[in-house]
Amino acid sequence: QVQLVESGGGLVQPGGSLRLSCAASRSIFTISAMGWYRQAPGNQRELVARMTSGDRTNYADSAKGRFTISRDNAKNTVYLQMNSLKPEDTAVYYCNADRLGMTYWGQGTQVTVSS
Repeated sequence: QVQLVESGGGLVQPGGSLRLSCAASRSIFTISAMGWYRQAPGNQRELVARMTSGDRTNYADSAKGRFTISRDNAKNTVYLQMNSLKPEDTAVYYCNADRLGMTYWGQGTQVTVSS
C-alpha cells in the first residue's frame, strides 16, 4: 500500500507559479513511477508529468517548457513546479504512483488560475 498526500494548490494569477508536493507513505525507491495528473470540470483525467524510478520523465505537450517534475528521495516526495500558469491549467491535480502492479492516487489538490 502507498498513501499519497498532495499539497501546494491554491489560487494564482495568470503568469504566476505554484509548486505542488506529493508525500508518499513509503520510500519512493520502491515505487516504479510517480506522476501528476489533472482533471478539470467536465474533462477526463489527463497526464501532466511523470517520472520513473530511473529518472525518465515525460510531459504532456501543454506542460512542456512550463512544468517540471522532480523528487526528493530523502523526503519521499515528488514535486511539480508549475510556471507561467494559464487559466486553462485550472483543475484538480492528483498525484499517482505505480508499485508492484498497483496504482495509487492521492486525494487531489485544487489549482485555480484566475485574475
